[in-house]
Amino acid sequence: MDASSLTHSHVFLGHGQDRNEKRTWWVVGLTAVTMVAEIIAGSLFGSMALVADGWHMATHAAALLIAACAYMLARRHAHDPRYSFGTGRLGDLGAFASAVVLALISLQIAWESLGRMVSPVPIQYDQAMAVAALGLAVNLASAWLLKDDHHHHHHDHHHDHDDHHGHHRDNNLRAAYVHVMADALTSVLAIGALYLGRDFNWPWLDPLIGVVGALVIARWSWGLLKDSGGVLVGLLPKGEDLPDEIRQAIHGLGDQVVDLHVWQVGPGHHAAIVAIASARPKAVAEYKQALAHLHEISHLTVETHRLVLDFPS
Repeated sequence: MDASSLTHSHVFLGHGQDRNEKRTWWVVGLTAVTMVAEIIAGSLFGSMALVADGWHMATHAAALLIAACAYMLARRHAHDPRYSFGTGRLGDLGAFASAVVLALISLQIAWESLGRMVSPVPIQYDQAMAVAALGLAVNLASAWLLKDDHHHHHHDHHHDHDDHHGHHRDNNLRAAYVHVMADALTSVLAIGALYLGRDFNWPWLDPLIGVVGALVIARWSWGLLKDSGGVLVGLLPKGEDLPDEIRQAIHGLGDQVVDLHVWQVGPGHHAAIVAIASARPKAVAEYKQALAHLHEISHLTVETHRLVLDFPS
């Protein structure tokens, strides 16, 4: 065996990386075009509702741009040796940043809604409903583009196993999807509140529904922060059984795992460092073969330690 046979790739990009990147850029473009159109139309026709919604979409366009740039940087630097474990987690960094933006948006919506409860403003119901309907149509189209359908493309056993444990979750794509769904939710709630407010003369309903929407968006943001942040600090999700499977496989060879580190390096990719103690250590290749069925492990390092047995004299 020569040294070249021991080298391997450190590219840990997720399945569907190219597809997800392209569709995210499409959604960025769609959101940006709608944003500009609303601001221009609102300025020309004197509609503050259109102008306000246009600037609101600007915040989502910025967050979606974070997701698109994370994909682009991960792809461009995938073979850069300075990234010791590849660029697969750049998407989680983008997702974390997007979640922070989403949390700020929820705070902004809550603040404006509470302000309107204290100091109500006249509402142009029909015009506002038309704007909300336009926003809803754009966001539903964006959600369709961002829908994660990798389950329909992979049917072999190990992919089914991975999907069962959530190893293929692309938090960057999820962040973009949550942004457009959050915007769609606010549009749906706004349409309902405006319709009831107009017909029953309940002007207080619109800001109240705004607070409810802000709370739902904040909850989504918190879940995304926890999941993406966990990947960044090497935290395995609850229920992850990969460490136990590694220990069981080594124990099946009659040896003991004395130190183990497992962390995610990209969607569907994990790295593992396994330290094994044995009175008669086997070849490293034999241990790696015993773990070969764990397809989630894309980068495996094995070290062995010989146990010295003391026998009574």
